[in-house]
Amino acid sequence: MDYVNLGRSGLKVSRLCLGCMTYGEPDRGNHPWTLSEEESRPFLKKALDLGITFFDTANVYSDGSSEEIVGRALKDYAKRDEIVLATKVHGVMRPDANGRGLSRKAIMTEIDHSLRRLGTDYVDLYQIHRFDPDTPVEETLEALHDVVKAGKARYIGASSMYAWQFCKALHLADRHGWTRFVSMQNHYNLLYREEEREMMGLCIEEGIGVIPWSPLARGKLTRPWEDTPTTARGETDAFGQTLYAGMKEADRATVERVGSVASARGVSRAEVAMAWLLQQPGVTAPIIGASKPGHLEQAVAALSLRLEADEVRQLGEAYAPHPVAGFK
Repeated sequence: MDYVNLGRSGLKVSRLCLGCMTYGEPDRGNHPWTLSEEESRPFLKKALDLGITFFDTANVYSDGSSEEIVGRALKDYAKRDEIVLATKVHGVMRPDANGRGLSRKAIMTEIDHSLRRLGTDYVDLYQIHRFDPDTPVEETLEALHDVVKAGKARYIGASSMYAWQFCKALHLADRHGWTRFVSMQNHYNLLYREEEREMMGLCIEEGIGVIPWSPLARGKLTRPWEDTPTTARGETDAFGQTLYAGMKEADRATVERVGSVASARGVSRAEVAMAWLLQQPGVTAPIIGASKPGHLEQAVAALSLRLEADEVRQLGEAYAPHPVAGFK
């Protein structure tokens, strides 16, 4: 496993981050496809055994039970100071008017709830899950700055939004001397490359670490185009269904090229798609999901797969523009 700086910060993270949305009690929240605590723990242990020390969850995942499961497992399997633990704030946690969003009230309330569920005094990376148009950016940034100064978070990060929104936040933080975002968690993979138009360039220029989510396009890059297995997640993940609803003929070509490169190299499609993402400028640590044996091993194997320039060109040249997806 390689360990690299998260953007220009001094924080070292493993080259892969384990996304923990998969781990949560199925009867809590709106993710009935998640794995229970008993089913989840082996994956968290395996990740650590493979050298993954970067873990990402969110308060909204399975109504907080993801944080609880992850916190208990990491406490049992790892030393707190040797891992990088990240969580997020923004989503609906209560039905009242202040039970969501990025107001000062919401942030100050939710950081304490997240720390309690995770069983820790601090998180290494506290991220805004989405942009909140109902709250002044200045209010959000100052509240996050106070969270850091209180010792409840070491660094702050952001997730999917327009580049102009992120640029504004960076500018305001610099202007007021508030804690600056060090990372951007965005939607980026071979089938969705709209982030290359503005966000990736902004992050490279500003020294922001990029930790993409959905690196395998919800599994579409791991199987032949015609192979669409029915899964509990596929049938019930309403958000995931919106991401690739308008699949194009160009997407078919990209998927087929992943298969061709994988066959020629004698590796899995998942390794090829992940290796492509790992080689993109600015990418620090893709956020991988693991719900079946082999998922983690394939992701780690991709770290050793160096694609040739012609293979990178072959994989990328069929791409066609897509509508922006994943900001809501």
